Amino acid sequence: MAEKKIVNKAQVKKPETRRPESTETRRIHTGPKAKDNEVFVGQKPTMSYVLAAITQFSRGTKEIHIKSRGRSISRAVDVAEVVKNKFMTDVKVKAISIGTEEREVEGGNKINVSTMDIVLAK
Repeated sequence: MAEKKIVNKAQVKKPETRRPESTETRRIHTGPKAKDNEVFVGQKPTMSYVLAAITQFSRGTKEIHIKSRGRSISRAVDVAEVVKNKFMTDVKVKAISIGTEEREVEGGNKINVSTMDIVLAK
């Protein structure tokens, strides 16, 4: 008969449960230029940015800037309205700024991209 080898649980290696390095967690505030009172709206779900805005207000910030460019402008408006109407009814729209940025794309061509900055204040 074959002998059975007794193994302690401490000797058994468990498989690694951490995520692979290629998967990154995405952040709302990206880049070194992001200030504490800015939320840059991109392609994530609206509620991600709403949570970021509410978090800023709960930390004591008196006003926040919701910034967006191009196709994300409509999502930025949605974020401001959800924060103002559903979660924090004491928040008011202080200012809305619109503008255009000239961006260089591949091939050296330049395009105009619309921008919007919505300032919410307590």
